[in-house]
Amino acid sequence: MPQGFFFNVLDVDKFATRDVYGKVLAELAESNRDIVVLTADMRLSNKTNDFAKVHPDRYFDFGIAEQNMIAAAAGMATCGKIPFVSTYAAFASLRCAEQIHTDIAYPNLNVRILSTHAGLSLGDGGPTHHAIEDIAIMRSMANMTVVVPADAKSCAKAIEESVSYQGPIYFRLGMGAEPLVYKGDFDYNIGKANIVREGSDLTVIACGICVMAAEKAARKLEKEDISVKVIDMHTIKPLDTETIIQAAKETGKIITAEVHNIIGGLGGAVAETLAEHGLGIKFKRLGIPDVYSAIGPPDDLYARYGIDSDGIYNASKKML
Repeated sequence: MPQGFFFNVLDVDKFATRDVYGKVLAELAESNRDIVVLTADMRLSNKTNDFAKVHPDRYFDFGIAEQNMIAAAAGMATCGKIPFVSTYAAFASLRCAEQIHTDIAYPNLNVRILSTHAGLSLGDGGPTHHAIEDIAIMRSMANMTVVVPADAKSCAKAIEESVSYQGPIYFRLGMGAEPLVYKGDFDYNIGKANIVREGSDLTVIACGICVMAAEKAARKLEKEDISVKVIDMHTIKPLDTETIIQAAKETGKIITAEVHNIIGGLGGAVAETLAEHGLGIKFKRLGIPDVYSAIGPPDDLYARYGIDSDGIYNASKKML
């Protein structure tokens, strides 16, 4: 199947991030009989029903039994299948942590965990349904790759590349309706960051929905003659340390932005890189502080924790 086929088959611009993967998987499965999709009573909210309609014989709904689903995915992977497992991020990372650790990561199986409604996207669901520790949990597991797409197009690219990728992958997806960062076609490689905007005064390294927030902040700062480099660090593990080091040397200032606890996520990974390479630059982590998140609409929560475009703008001004 040709590279980037889904841009010809699907008008990705019309879909939210979680709308895309079911459709992309359905297309990929036409030529790859090993692809199977598993869910836990969420075929509608996670949009895996798009796959089920086309390939019902390769679609498995386990009901509200996420841990059993993970174990079954591991079994399928040992038989040569490529399972794509979908549930809420809070359930995948917390409820299923032991099964992912022991059944999938330890034996280094080709299971792809599609965790949706990550971060604060289930705002009114409260702390029990907010996934703000999942990056820290998953990146600490040996063999695990962690990918956080910024929008629907990068999600589609990542899903396509993952089919031939070796080892388990944790995909961190939002609730949907994330604004598009990428307008046309673009290169996407798991493990290699994308430079969304070049700049010389400061660097903002972001992932997920914060990439567009950083881009909006950079556009506002540009009007004040402040040049901001924006990096989409879509792969948290393996981390593109080369791009981080280069940005640190070029701009001397880095802000990270993520919808995650500031401990153990993107900010922590970048800080580790800077420290290990002896780069003593100005550095700030934006995210949820070490607290249980509040309850409310997602946009209000992003503003509360300073990870929207205004928050990134203000942090940039303060650092400068």
